Amino acid sequence: MKARITVITLGVDDLDRALSFYRDGLGFDTEGIIGQEFEHGAVAFFDLQPGLKLALWPRQSIAHDAGLPLDRPSATEMTLGHNVASQAEVDAVLRQAEAAGATIVKPAHDTFWGGYAGYFQDPDKHLWEVVWNPALLPDGD
Repeated sequence: MKARITVITLGVDDLDRALSFYRDGLGFDTEGIIGQEFEHGAVAFFDLQPGLKLALWPRQSIAHDAGLPLDRPSATEMTLGHNVASQAEVDAVLRQAEAAGATIVKPAHDTFWGGYAGYFQDPDKHLWEVVWNPALLPDGD
């Protein structure tokens, strides 16, 4: 298997609320909810960067599609890392997320490894780390 991740799918409890958070609050580009004509088909896709999309799909639909029972979510199962170019940008992204309805779970702080980072949870409790890492600066946009 080659390491070729093209879609990160987040299970959500309320697709409209999640769409609003990511589109209107964080400014992610999307065509909105598609597939509503199909049972368990409603989903929203966002372009993150070339070759990578974020999908929001109801948790019940994921369980149905995978053939697994719907279980309780856990915020500590995984994190999504958003790498930025400066400490000031970490602070700005955390403020934007909070204004959009996110919960700041750990304010931005200097890290033990020489960076600067903070955590927020989206309305479905997915955990995002906003991080400035001087060794891994993102490419300019």
